[in-house]
Amino acid sequence: MAQSYFNYFTEIEEHFQRARGTSLFLLSPIDWALIEAWKNGGIPLEAVLRGIDQAFEKWRARPARARSQMVNSLAFCTQAIAKEAQAMADAANGVVLSKPTQTAAPFTLDDVKKFLLGNAGTLRKAGMEDIATSLETLDLAVLYGDLEQLEQRLAALEEKMIARLRATASDEALFEARRSLDQDLKPYRSKMNAEQLAMLEKQFLERKLLQTSALPRLSLFYLQP
Repeated sequence: MAQSYFNYFTEIEEHFQRARGTSLFLLSPIDWALIEAWKNGGIPLEAVLRGIDQAFEKWRARPARARSQMVNSLAFCTQAIAKEAQAMADAANGVVLSKPTQTAAPFTLDDVKKFLLGNAGTLRKAGMEDIATSLETLDLAVLYGDLEQLEQRLAALEEKMIARLRATASDEALFEARRSLDQDLKPYRSKMNAEQLAMLEKQFLERKLLQTSALPRLSLFYLQP
């Protein structure tokens, strides 16, 4: 996996800030959930970056009076990103792609060990002993040489953790999360289809559950060396 693969979140954040022209702009919980939905949906990083550029080009082509409000969410770029992703998929249709070359990992083996052990400790304190043990017993001597397989194993453990949180979450907590999502998404709902909205809701609710429970993300995307 290339380094840019694990920089998916930061690449998109920085590209959106540059396109918007405000480097200090902070992404919202909706934005982070959107990025996660794109990542999990297999949307190539290049398609997202191209879509952001296309959305802003279209916005800047509007009359000045129609640009009285700044673009304040990645949700504004959703349709353009979907079009770019489809264009890339169509261009690749029928093309035999060569196997990607191996690139150096963006973090060391010690970074990965520290990340997993820290998460295991947090999970153990939260009573998730089995998931903590699974993290601690991953064979990093082998998996560090195959980061894709390691990421898949971590994703499976994270899904197990989130399923447990969903099962124990109160109706009130789920209601508040959905209400927050609806309020933040209202200006952009018309730009998304039902499938996109469902995926975004899933990611947003999962992030809320993890934040409320003070539990970590297990994916290597969240490893900060």
